[in-house]
Amino acid sequence: MLTEEQIRTFKEQGFLNYGPVLTPDETAELRDALKRVMSGKSEVKPESNRNLLGEGSDQVVVQIVNIWEAEPAFRAHLSHPKIVNMVAQLMGTDTVRVWHDQIQVKPSHIGGPTLWHQDFPYWPVITPSDLVSAWVAIDDATEENGCMSMVPRSHKWGPYNGGTIGTDGETYGPAPKDLSIVPDGDRIEMVPCPVPAGGVVFHHCLTWHGAPPNFTNRGRPAIAVHYMPGYTRYQPEPGKTHLIEHHINVPAGEPLVGDHFPTVLEGGRVVGVTRTPTKE
Repeated sequence: MLTEEQIRTFKEQGFLNYGPVLTPDETAELRDALKRVMSGKSEVKPESNRNLLGEGSDQVVVQIVNIWEAEPAFRAHLSHPKIVNMVAQLMGTDTVRVWHDQIQVKPSHIGGPTLWHQDFPYWPVITPSDLVSAWVAIDDATEENGCMSMVPRSHKWGPYNGGTIGTDGETYGPAPKDLSIVPDGDRIEMVPCPVPAGGVVFHHCLTWHGAPPNFTNRGRPAIAVHYMPGYTRYQPEPGKTHLIEHHINVPAGEPLVGDHFPTVLEGGRVVGVTRTPTKE
């Protein structure tokens, strides 16, 4: 469980580099499951598997969405008791559901950058902006091979719908195109968050974050599970959509529930995800 100081740090800074949370065996199991999915050997395909930078790009950031639907190890990971209970503390709720997960792999030598961004503007079908992500390194994530970096206090700046925060043309950032997003008296800082394999970094869905390219001889695989409090509602914006919106079966304005959005904490008790949802 988190200490009051850790919770206060998260609320003030918008992220918490907690460190080791998985056992070596748990981490190895995720690593093996990821290899099966990436080699096409899993029995079920995930929602999406693509290069975020485009299929013709010389650099690669592999994104796999809802890998939990393809591999039991990742299904179990959704309701990992240590992680889920800490997420509940950070959100101040006794009911936690999964919005979706995503793997991001920066392969050795050709791993591309993750431009500075907030998560919530990419999710224009849900509200309010109270989600917390648990980003777990499947192999060591260092500054050299592309660990995540966070911008402290940026979760207090509000959502920015102008896309990524921009770059200076030589590095992955931060050098915002729109300085008006920064409140008077605040400033942009970049805090690297290296974590060992099995370590976790928590961040708020409005916290600006990014990661450099990976030119080392080691890959950088990680999984982020985006958790939402039980009161999160389906609220689509006109003209906007999301990759997994077709799985939503509740009316606009209603809490987002369903097989594809499993409950992992209910009434303060961890709930295991025991089955894969039926593909529509």
